[in-house]
Parts: sequence; structure tokens; C-alpha cells
Amino acid sequence: MKPLRKAVFPVAGLGTRFLPATKAVAKEMLPVVDKPLIQYAVEEARAAGIEQFCMVTGRGKTALVEHFDIAFELEATLRDRDKQEALALLEGTQVEPGSMVTVRQQVPLGLGHAIWCARAFVGDDPFAILLPDDLVLSDTPCLTQLAEAYRETGGNVVAVTEVAREHTHRYGILKTGADDGRMVEVLGLVEKPPPHLAPSTLSVIGRYVLMPEVIEELARMDRGAGGEVQLTDGMARLIGRQPFHGLRYEGRRFDCGDKAGYLEAQIAFALKHPDLGPTVRAFLRRYLDA
Repeated sequence: MKPLRKAVFPVAGLGTRFLPATKAVAKEMLPVVDKPLIQYAVEEARAAGIEQFCMVTGRGKTALVEHFDIAFELEATLRDRDKQEALALLEGTQVEPGSMVTVRQQVPLGLGHAIWCARAFVGDDPFAILLPDDLVLSDTPCLTQLAEAYRETGGNVVAVTEVAREHTHRYGILKTGADDGRMVEVLGLVEKPPPHLAPSTLSVIGRYVLMPEVIEELARMDRGAGGEVQLTDGMARLIGRQPFHGLRYEGRRFDCGDKAGYLEAQIAFALKHPDLGPTVRAFLRRYLDA
């Protein structure tokens, strides 16, 4: 079994649900408290042992890459002013030289197409996928939990959570087999089924560990839900050929591609922040009491 060392970040979306804020700023650069979404995703990947990073980008996304570059002028100024705390904050934005690459998704043909665009990066290795819109607050990072499950099972693992049946049309939904309460066998996957056709209410969130064979399935360019190349459809064709499990991860997921979810994440992460928590809790009480 090969070690998990690669991660793909699909970040080519336009962020239209956050206009006008995302007119000139990539949605993945929107901050939650004091870090942009993309930094949370990269830090989560690092914590799971990821050493190579690939961003699948589009036009106007150069800031995502520059965020992880070395800002010589800024760092020199901070050193001259002896701003050691500020310098320490920048450490999380730096990656090893040569460890981050980008590829372009020139046309918006879906998540499956975005992952296929990273095919040269993936090669013959297992790889993780992190959707920065999905932010997970947990004691053990979500991808670390998935990486451990991958080492246990030797196959594909996706993070899953229960959703209300009336919301199944928003997610990839599992057809389930053996279930020990933590790990569930995946017998099938359906992208955005209507509630009356959903095989369960267990949905996939934006964390995956997949085998490289999924790239061959995505290369067929079959169009699925919404007329797009769906990652769910490519994964479904691996079932029965390779081990495939869903992991009920520990933690709370926030959909930061949605305004309400993004605002909730701001509050939840601010309350956990060691410096801001007491202040935020105090002013929230004032608003709730008003």
C-alpha cells in the first residue's frame, strides 16, 4: 500500500454566491477569523502527512498561489520592526520549494473534470481531495482521520455525514452495506438524488482519499447530474473493484460556500480562538439579549 502524500484542491469556481465580494477576490481567499479558507485546507493536508499539493485553478486565481509564496519585502519589513509574532503567523503560508503546483481547468465542466485536470500530478499514487468550501472544526483534523482509515482499509475512503432526507438532492449519497457506526461499507453512490430515490441519508462531504484508477473513469467524460462530469459517478465505478468506505468523521462541518454556513463558521472558529473567544462570546450575548 502506497503512502498518502498528494492532495488536490479544486479551486476554479467563480464564487457567484458571494458576489460582489468575490468579483475580484477568489472565494477561497475569504477569511474565517484570521486565515483564508485555502490556508485551512492546506494546513489540514499537512497535518495528515501530505507533502505535494496541486491546485486546480481558473482565471483570476493567482492570489491563491501567491498566498503560499515568500513575501520578501513584507518579511524584511517585519524583521526590521522586530514584529516576531507577525512573522510567526506567516509560517503557515509557506510550503517547501517545488511542493506546490497548479493546473488550469479552462472550462467549468464539474468537479470530476477538475480532478481529471490534475491527472499528471496524481500519476499512479493515492491522493486526497480537499474542497476548501467545506471547513471542519475538530480536535483531530478531518483528513488525518481519513488517512488513518485509508491505512486500515487500503482503499478509497470518503468523509460522510447524515443529512435530512429532504436535502439529499444537494449531495452525493451513499448506498450502504456493513456499518460499525464509524466506518460504513459503500455499495453505491448517487449524485444529488431526489429524496424519494435516495438510497440513504448518508452524504459525502468535501474530503476524499481516492485511488488513482478514478482518473481513468473520469477520462470517459460522461456527463451526469447538471450536465457535468461528476466525481461521484467516477468513484461509483470503482465500487466492487477496490475497497470503498465512508468514514463518519469526528467534528463539525461548515458549508462555507453558503453565506449562512460561512457566517456560522466565523462564529464557531472565533469562539475557539484563544485570544478572541472571550470577547466574541461577550458581544454575542449583547446581541442575543437586545
